[in-house]
Amino acid sequence: MESELRGFNTKPSKTPQPDPTHDDASSRDDRPLLTSVSNVLELEKKCAAYVRNDVYGAMGRGELPLMEKLQLGIAFVTLLPLRIILVMTVLVVYYLICRICTLFSVPNHGEGQEDYAHLGGWRRTVILPSGRFLSKTLLFLVGFYRINETHNGSKNSQENSKTAGTLQPDEPEQRPGAIVSNHISYLDILYHMSSSFPSFVAKRSVANIPLVGLISKCLGCVYVQRESKSSDFKGVSGVVTDRVCKAHQDEYAPKILLFPEGTTTNGDYLISFKTGAFLARAPVVPVILKYPYQRFSPAWESVTGVRHVVFLLCQFVNHMEVTWLPVYYPSQLEKDDPKLYANNVRRLMASEGNLILSDIGLAEKRIYLATLNGNNSMPSVLRQKDD
Repeated sequence: MESELRGFNTKPSKTPQPDPTHDDASSRDDRPLLTSVSNVLELEKKCAAYVRNDVYGAMGRGELPLMEKLQLGIAFVTLLPLRIILVMTVLVVYYLICRICTLFSVPNHGEGQEDYAHLGGWRRTVILPSGRFLSKTLLFLVGFYRINETHNGSKNSQENSKTAGTLQPDEPEQRPGAIVSNHISYLDILYHMSSSFPSFVAKRSVANIPLVGLISKCLGCVYVQRESKSSDFKGVSGVVTDRVCKAHQDEYAPKILLFPEGTTTNGDYLISFKTGAFLARAPVVPVILKYPYQRFSPAWESVTGVRHVVFLLCQFVNHMEVTWLPVYYPSQLEKDDPKLYANNVRRLMASEGNLILSDIGLAEKRIYLATLNGNNSMPSVLRQKDD
């Protein structure tokens, strides 16, 4: 999240140049910057999907009650170091497993990607089960002692999925091409690894993170450079579509997990979907994640990574609820129109998960984060969007 903000701040916004026939005073935008409390509150209404509503407040910097401070202090010197040691131990163990399984193996190279998704035989047999087990172990170590899972959702969702398209459950084409999930935290990935161990789309920098980089390559992750505007985006889109098609056609192909929102929210909203998951015209499995909380919210929408990890590990119990909806079979209209397909899946997920639909996206999130950090250059972008 911090890297997103840095990348955004290094590119000054392209503001319209003043008309040379007018003087500077007449062309200057005199609207106030979002520095007052009222303007910040106004921005929070627009960016409600990124607002923290827990005890710790905006950016995790809110004033805590005395009892919360005491609990946090005790956990900081007892629970936090213990969990860090255990988590790092599990991470190193799985890294060593992946390192051994990839010895003398050459990774796939293509479209700027590098992965070990092609591994088979004993290597795949070791990587998958151990990865799922150790992911469950990690979730347990950070406080998710029990995860409430519901499969197939409500009767209404089952009827929608069956009537959405022409395919029927007993046909060979029923196999889903991708898992589509709402995105709340990096913990989402741990859950999906423990459940189905899919590939997923990640920032290119993830491939270079110690320990995690090799693990992500064994997952077969698709790497993207978010700030890039080159033709590489077309290549990444093609890789994702190809992966979805392979998973749809071949039951032994690696599954792929996609977060159509493209960024994390506070879990109460479902923001605009990107169409990448739906370009392959294949069925998808919608999954809804929720993190009920009383003190600290596990959502990672507007708090720094270090602060989030510390507060999460200092919370003795964390909660997660997961709803797996039936496979969604697209109609011919949806196959021909990825935007329609994406919007219909989004509306179904919002209805089943009791989520609020919001049409904002990553750009608004960057503006909101910059405002919270006191960057007064960002509201000019907001004014352009409003214009």
